[in-house]
Amino acid sequence: MDTYGIIGYPLKHSFSKKFFTEKFEKEGIDAEYLNFEIPDISHFPEIVDSYPTLKGFNVTIPYKEKVIPFLTGLDPRTREIGAVNVIKVVRDGDNVSLIGFNSDIIGFQDSIAPLINRDIHRKALILGTGGASKAVQGGLQNLGIGWMYVSRTPAKGRISYTDINKEVMDEYTVIINASPLGTYPNVEEAPDIPYDLINSKHLLYDLVYNPAETRFLRLGRENGAATKNGAEMLELQARAAWKIWNG
Repeated sequence: MDTYGIIGYPLKHSFSKKFFTEKFEKEGIDAEYLNFEIPDISHFPEIVDSYPTLKGFNVTIPYKEKVIPFLTGLDPRTREIGAVNVIKVVRDGDNVSLIGFNSDIIGFQDSIAPLINRDIHRKALILGTGGASKAVQGGLQNLGIGWMYVSRTPAKGRISYTDINKEVMDEYTVIINASPLGTYPNVEEAPDIPYDLINSKHLLYDLVYNPAETRFLRLGRENGAATKNGAEMLELQARAAWKIWNG
């Protein structure tokens, strides 16, 4: 039996185990999918050593960047953005190679593309600067959409939440929550943006998918924006991960 799994902390919100377990049952695939909830990335090599049937990992918060030093190599596009959410395990006798990929890019890109109106959606604010935000940036770049990072503290190449005014909101009509804010059970949390400046020209996209409508999306919808959560992105990236592991 082949083994696949996900590393992250915590994993109570994870979509992957349910998706792949159902896939294996439906398609008669002799495999198992395990949650590896580790409190520190230093435990990662122990998992690789303990499960000789491992063929691949998904990677989620907070390890999409921290796992990179443990890998043998990176796919060129993944190296460029600096975040990993898929690891392919290749065994040759006693030699184990761990190759990092990022299927979040294609998952996000293909999920948001049908909602893009080229006449009004030319620039995006990416809320958050973690590993997920880098995949969002890669997808936006592929779609020809400009972007600006937003974080709690300003730095080179990003602005802070307090910098978001009417001028910014008028220019950046796509707003993407790439932070975990609003994830169950903290459903009353939302990024600190001026929701009163949102209108029908805006598109709000939330990588969070539990709950299905976060406070971020609800406030956007109530002000006339188009909205979408990350559920389809997750399914698309999971399908891409399977192709990476078995392609």
